[in-house]
Amino acid sequence: MELKDIKAVYFVGAGGIGMSAIARYFIHKGMVVAGYDKTPSDLTRQLEKEGMLIHYEENVDEIPHACRNVNSCLVIYTPAIPKDHKELVYFNEGGFTVEKRAQVLGTLTRAHKGLCFAGTHGKTTTSTMCAHIMHQSHVDCNAFLGGIAKNYGTNYILSDHSDYVVIEADEFDRSFHWLRPWMSVITATDPDHLDIYGTKEAYLESFRHYTTLIQPGGALIIHKNLEMKADVQEGVKVYDYSHDEGDFHAENIVIDNGNITFDFISPIETVKGIELGQPVPINIENSVAAMAMAQLNGCNAEELRYGMKTFQGAVRRFDYKVRTPHHVFLSDYAHHPNEIFQSTKSLRELYKDRKITAIFQPHLYTRTRDFYKEFADALSQLDEVILCDIYPARELPIEGVTSKLIYDNLKPGVEKSMVHKEDVLELVKNRDFDVLVVLGAGDLDNLCPQITKIIESKEQ
Repeated sequence: MELKDIKAVYFVGAGGIGMSAIARYFIHKGMVVAGYDKTPSDLTRQLEKEGMLIHYEENVDEIPHACRNVNSCLVIYTPAIPKDHKELVYFNEGGFTVEKRAQVLGTLTRAHKGLCFAGTHGKTTTSTMCAHIMHQSHVDCNAFLGGIAKNYGTNYILSDHSDYVVIEADEFDRSFHWLRPWMSVITATDPDHLDIYGTKEAYLESFRHYTTLIQPGGALIIHKNLEMKADVQEGVKVYDYSHDEGDFHAENIVIDNGNITFDFISPIETVKGIELGQPVPINIENSVAAMAMAQLNGCNAEELRYGMKTFQGAVRRFDYKVRTPHHVFLSDYAHHPNEIFQSTKSLRELYKDRKITAIFQPHLYTRTRDFYKEFADALSQLDEVILCDIYPARELPIEGVTSKLIYDNLKPGVEKSMVHKEDVLELVKNRDFDVLVVLGAGDLDNLCPQITKIIESKEQ
């Protein structure tokens, strides 16, 4: 189905962070947008305020009349919805165009110039940075982000005139193979999702295939130290980047008193005096990739400086909740060993002489099984580690796979304990942490507002 033919859009699974961004795009285009979700949430309630019709009962009779025309209604579903879901069955049997979120994003990359950000980790922060730089510049952009941009309070940015669309390219289930990028950044290819790919080689092959999808005339901006080999079409330029070397990199880095400044080195134009609005050491490298993409698409030096200085970050990405002389509390979505390594490394650089404690909720039994030693190594950079039970998400338990695998492999000298999620608040009440971080992609983050209140009460 072409964009011009769509009059209504129906979402089977409306409340996910990625689905909601697409819903907002179609709402802004003036189409009838409706859908089903299992439970109400802050996100679904906000979508309803913005004009989306949502119901929470699996019931074909609840589907609005405007979404029953097979020729003009696009149906978008999340893979988390079972195949025998009554509404999904209704649309499939009725001959509707039924697509995954990734397929719809692919359609948008064919209708606009897609600036796509792929990689095992770093893609949410980097894509959000780039979207902010471009949106506040004369170039502007649309954006579909994997997290809530704190500058805008949303995961979606709309432009009335820009042909650029910033997209987070997700490798899970090979979703990014639906995209046709104009340009792409690849931040990292550390093996993940081995429950889907099976082997490291298959994972790397998936990224190689992704690079073949970049359109001639566009560009690939790839981290300098990746194992994978790019395979671009003729007419696609290839640049590399990293923290301190490559076509794009940083020089004259100064980390002082909570501030980070550096010079952005580029084959197009070197930009001096970049100041990070979210001064986290890992964001030096993230910002290099974001600025490279923005600069290649027309943003000037002053727009790069202003964009980076005013960037506030993404929710759950090194997300400060409390920052006082006596207490620091933040949450970070890090859930792969290399993400945790970068997060804990940044914390150690920022808080050299303070006691740092992490409460970590592992995400997925398969990921814990495959990487428990690497998780333990990354967490061992900290002074104390408190482990929660594994968050299963889409998986069933695996015999012998628990958080204790990580616990048993933490290095000597690290204080360690295990706690059930329901006991975390009581633990925080009874302790006075110096620097505390909640790590993981599960539901432990739901407790952060209450943890914040407890820690703030200790300031009084």
